[in-house]
Amino acid sequence: MTLIVETASKIGFCFGVKRCIDILEKAAQHYGSIESLGAPVHNQQVLTKLASQGIHIAASIGEIRGSVAAISAHGVGPLVEAELSSRFSEVLNTTCPFVHRTQIAAKRLAKAGFYVIVYGEANHPEVKGILGWADGNGIATLEQDFASKHTLPRRLGILSQTTSIQTHFSDFAKNVVESALVKDGEIRIIDTICHDMRERQQSSLDLARRVEIMLVIGSRTSANSKHLAELCATVTETHLIENGGDMQPDWFKNRRHVGVTSGASTPDETIDLVLTRLKSLD
Repeated sequence: MTLIVETASKIGFCFGVKRCIDILEKAAQHYGSIESLGAPVHNQQVLTKLASQGIHIAASIGEIRGSVAAISAHGVGPLVEAELSSRFSEVLNTTCPFVHRTQIAAKRLAKAGFYVIVYGEANHPEVKGILGWADGNGIATLEQDFASKHTLPRRLGILSQTTSIQTHFSDFAKNVVESALVKDGEIRIIDTICHDMRERQQSSLDLARRVEIMLVIGSRTSANSKHLAELCATVTETHLIENGGDMQPDWFKNRRHVGVTSGASTPDETIDLVLTRLKSLD
């Protein structure tokens, strides 16, 4: 039975990832070698290609041996930025503009006296950086009932990791308002989900509703890829794969319509290889 393969309207690199890679590749051509503090993006195929161009990863500032350092697309806190600037002659800041917008929102909220709650993965580098801009006056969580379990300050600012699922963030913010809003209290909610992510999630969900099985191509360390898979799985069978080799022929038995989407840091070459592999299953 011939497979019908349909791709989501938003697929491949997002704006922030394209910008990050462009900055690093141009700088590598000029400097020859660059070390990024943490993975520039969360995709192994991309990291392998960047390494071949002289762009390498350092797990900590102390591991950076050259004179040129880079900040990943996920961003860092202000103290880390300052330390990098003081230690290296050139610092390339590839922070995604949408992440930077969230950092500034956290800074302004904290400066105005609000305790910042970030709806996101506490150990994700983006979220750690955002909290850094809150100057220690904040916390990150994915617990929907977080507010009901804790005594919180009267003034709260609520932000989101840029790749979160919109409905999950809305539900979280609603729960905080219902549980934590007290007399003379004040809660500010700022929607900091990336516009690209919002469109990507919607186009993937629309496609998932039309097909019998969905493939989300992306790294298992990629937050936005995992969120896409989680979202699509609410309406149809969904598999998160890193490449065509992860696919199992049994998935497609008695199924004709396959949907394909990708995380924001998945390169076109990987997507093309998956589509080619799907053709071979006909």
